[in-house]
Amino acid sequence: MLYLRRTQKAGLILLAILFSALGAQAQFGKELNLPEHDAKPYYFGITLAGNMARFHTEPHPYFLAQDTVYTAEPVNSGGFGLGLLATARLNHRFEVRFNPTLVFMERSILYRLKYPDPFEEDPSATLVTKKVESVMTSFPLQLKFRSDRIHNFRVYMLGGVKLDYDLASNAKARQADNMIRIGKIDYGIEAGLGFNFYFESFIFSPELKISNGQRNMHDRNEHLKYSNVIDRIQSRMIVFSIHLEG
Repeated sequence: MLYLRRTQKAGLILLAILFSALGAQAQFGKELNLPEHDAKPYYFGITLAGNMARFHTEPHPYFLAQDTVYTAEPVNSGGFGLGLLATARLNHRFEVRFNPTLVFMERSILYRLKYPDPFEEDPSATLVTKKVESVMTSFPLQLKFRSDRIHNFRVYMLGGVKLDYDLASNAKARQADNMIRIGKIDYGIEAGLGFNFYFESFIFSPELKISNGQRNMHDRNEHLKYSNVIDRIQSRMIVFSIHLEG
């Protein structure tokens, strides 16, 4: 845990140094890069993203009536994504953006059992982790609000909606009898903050976004102890993206 905290702290420091260097270059560079870009009616790009994903769970009333499962806690897991960008200019302040992305992620729930489960890999363990691996096609539609451009630098905020489809929902591992069942379709809302750094031939745009699913994705199985103690399961994700736009 200490190593993880140190790694996260080092990563934040490196990001702060990177943004400071980019900001200084963008604001105080001699040349105004891509001066005609703001007049474009539309433009395109690619996305490279890393994410931290988890489930948000709500217990079923049956959870308090049984004594087999003590706790069921969601676990944070990392993933990544690759996507395309299509942005249309509405006016000086607003743009609409479509960002279809292929997302690879893993989400888990850690169970603490009263008795060991003989059907698990370790039949003597009372801590059991159920992992749900997903390959998601995500279709976010977002509205961007842009600040004034300061030389080669700009800040923007965004908000929007998304529709997700899980391509791995029918995988053999996901259909095992002792697995919780998660639906293949999700929808949700998103909000984020980003920065545009204008270079000679492209725009470099780091972005941080929160993406929350609104649908209950849990297909509850009253005969499975890992499923019957949970009522609702929704998706939660924090996404750090690098957009390269032209």
